[in-house]
Amino acid sequence: MESKESQFALPVDSEHKATVFHPFSLAAPHMRAFHLAWLSLFATFFSTFAIPPLLPIIREDLKLTDTDIGNAGIASFMGSIFSRLAMGTACDVFGPRIACATLSLLTVPIVFSACFISTPQSFIVLRFLIGFSLANFISNQFWMSSMFSGCVVGLANGVAAGWANVGAGATQLIMPLIFAFITSFNVPAFTAWRIAFVVPALFQAVTALMVLFYGQDLPDGNYKRRQRSSTKPRESVFKVLLHGLSNYRGWVLGLTYGYCFGVELTVDNIIAQYFYDRFNLNMETAGAIAASFGVVNFFSRPAGGVISDEMGRRFGIRGRLWSLWIVQTVAGLLCILLGRVNTLGASILVICAFSVFVQAASGLTFGVVPFVSKRSLGVISGMTGSGGTVGAVVTQLLLFSGSKYSKETSISLMGVMMVVCSIPITFIYFPQWGGMFCGPSYDSDWVDEEYRLIE
Repeated sequence: MESKESQFALPVDSEHKATVFHPFSLAAPHMRAFHLAWLSLFATFFSTFAIPPLLPIIREDLKLTDTDIGNAGIASFMGSIFSRLAMGTACDVFGPRIACATLSLLTVPIVFSACFISTPQSFIVLRFLIGFSLANFISNQFWMSSMFSGCVVGLANGVAAGWANVGAGATQLIMPLIFAFITSFNVPAFTAWRIAFVVPALFQAVTALMVLFYGQDLPDGNYKRRQRSSTKPRESVFKVLLHGLSNYRGWVLGLTYGYCFGVELTVDNIIAQYFYDRFNLNMETAGAIAASFGVVNFFSRPAGGVISDEMGRRFGIRGRLWSLWIVQTVAGLLCILLGRVNTLGASILVICAFSVFVQAASGLTFGVVPFVSKRSLGVISGMTGSGGTVGAVVTQLLLFSGSKYSKETSISLMGVMMVVCSIPITFIYFPQWGGMFCGPSYDSDWVDEEYRLIE
């Protein structure tokens, strides 16, 4: 009789999770789930950040002030905070496939409605509602953890999130080209930008349907069937939640993620307009430069996960923490420099270097997350992920909402905030593994069930 393991294209562990990661394979169900996960999240990033590269036209059409634009940026992240908190529970109850596809399909009509907005107020509401779709990041990471074994899940998580984040850069390049293509048929500019939003809406709808019809929650199939067949006792949701919320390490990582991924989200919102205004570029050129920031995610965020794993193998948790602090601090210093340089060439060089470090810091952050708490891993992941959007909201509110500071000054101040908010990493300490400056307080052979990572 053929063994269950032999039915999979990839080698698997006892839970039938893949023990290897081949990103250019389409093998079902593991690698198919990977491609569906990153592509669907890519589509939601594309839709959410399709507006910033067209702002020079949109603000003229809708008579937007700098305050309106800043408030809309804040609104886009506020929606993501609430939806990310709910998405973890939705994945637990319905499975990542249903949760992901449902959220994408629910937000598709909102993307379409960009064609019809006519006031600053409707513009702000639109950005708030579209931002809900970014909660698919949680289903993306949940799905990878369900499909890949501990020996490769970090790499799978990093690549799935990194490739998806490229959508925020790709839209900076593609939306101005779509706009230019439509205007080439003598369509008025104020009509062309509205028609352009049909493209991200259709793309998001198609990827959602692909997830729904071609995806699979678990290696063995149906998520609900797996829940019914499980004999493990389930701990109280309240106890798991309370345990996660009372763990200070989760709050520190949420703050850290708020000033690496949160900064990345903020830059996605403002960078095309920054280059357009400061260096008097046309919309297509400014969009192309802004795209370079997001496209680097293709390798930079996965590289952060790889660095964290390698430093962990060599130096334990101390290596993971030190590499996170160093990379995020360097990213902050580059952000300060970005606001200080005055030439186009230097700005392009600095933003390319900055993008590598800030995105790698995101991967490094999630290289530490699995070690914080085994019992409340989902809660800690949610706290960290929500911290990213909270950081974006705070940064946008303080620095890019209105005209209190110039954009170049705001960018440098954002870098200062990154450096300052990386300091609490030095306070993270694990009794059995130590921290950045101190060794463990328990015998190295002691293993606490509270923190042990099953591989």
